[in-house]
Amino acid sequence: MLPPLAASWFGAIVAGKFALDIGLVHMAAMFFAVYTAHVKDGYVDFYMRGEDDDHPMTIRGCRLALAGATTGFVCCLLALLVAVGPGAALITLPTWFIGYLHAPQFDTNPVTTTLGYPTGIALSILGGFYVQTTTLTPSIAGFALVFLVTLAGVKIIDDEQDYAYDQSIGKHTVSVTLGRERARTLAVGLMFVGLIGVLWGAVDGLFPPSSPLAALAFGVVGFVAYRADPTVATMLLIRGAYVFLAVLLVAVWFRPFSAVGLPDITVLGPYTYLATEVAFGTVAFTLLVYAGALWRALKTIVALYPIAYVWDWYTLEVGVFDITMRTGVDLFGIPIEEHLFTIVVPALVLGIHETIHAQSSGGPTDEGAEAP
Repeated sequence: MLPPLAASWFGAIVAGKFALDIGLVHMAAMFFAVYTAHVKDGYVDFYMRGEDDDHPMTIRGCRLALAGATTGFVCCLLALLVAVGPGAALITLPTWFIGYLHAPQFDTNPVTTTLGYPTGIALSILGGFYVQTTTLTPSIAGFALVFLVTLAGVKIIDDEQDYAYDQSIGKHTVSVTLGRERARTLAVGLMFVGLIGVLWGAVDGLFPPSSPLAALAFGVVGFVAYRADPTVATMLLIRGAYVFLAVLLVAVWFRPFSAVGLPDITVLGPYTYLATEVAFGTVAFTLLVYAGALWRALKTIVALYPIAYVWDWYTLEVGVFDITMRTGVDLFGIPIEEHLFTIVVPALVLGIHETIHAQSSGGPTDEGAEAP
């Protein structure tokens, strides 16, 4: 029950100064919407499908709970309509339908079963912001989209826990539809896009400068969860999502890096470009050694070098770009730094590629076992 309520307050905090009473009403609306989803889902899974082994409520209890939750939601909706306006009611209303129709209507389709909960969280964020401001901004839309995409990836892995049962009853989750391996790949891709979205938002000025720390924290959890079984992965990712939201909340409320500029590495003068290549080259080398793919990568880089060299020489020759913070040493018609660039960039790409696939196969590759 906690995440949608926290999402509502997150939207209010993004709004800046907020009215506590209006925020509480919207939070209560989210509570009733999510409670409706829980009761209806439990009712369907136990009494209609026989999916669950037990259920704490009788049929009559479920119906009374649904009626009470719906009544509470309607009361909150009317309060928002009177206190804020029709826009507040309209942006809040879909959350109840998502909750009520989750089972058995939405949870058998791979799209709706995946996007139902994330959409509810996104609407909770948007609603929490709107009831305070009566408007929506690119910033809050960006936050909502980030959570929608990221949580969609988490939901795919969550549904993977019931893969065997869902397959046996024809319940078309993403895992059943695509297969477990491709579904896991899609889930990781969605989470990655969501986290990259935080970086884009911070660079573009939509999000506070410290927001990428939240993406980094969740990314570490996602990396650990990537090869875990569905139950452990879901447990890790849900807790990681709490951390993600908490760090974003701190970033929005306190804005710790707002007065701190980017580090100015140009103090290195003509060695600035070279220093960045050494730094990223070290990362590339470390990844390739870890993945056991240093020799294989070297052969690929050597094959790529002539193409990269000609491309680089031509673009410099016709004035496509100019390099200022460099040593001024040229070799074979291009700066010495550009020779290193044509080595470091593919090395970094291959290092990341090999490390990811080493993780997928359960460990680093064995160079001695490689085919020639």
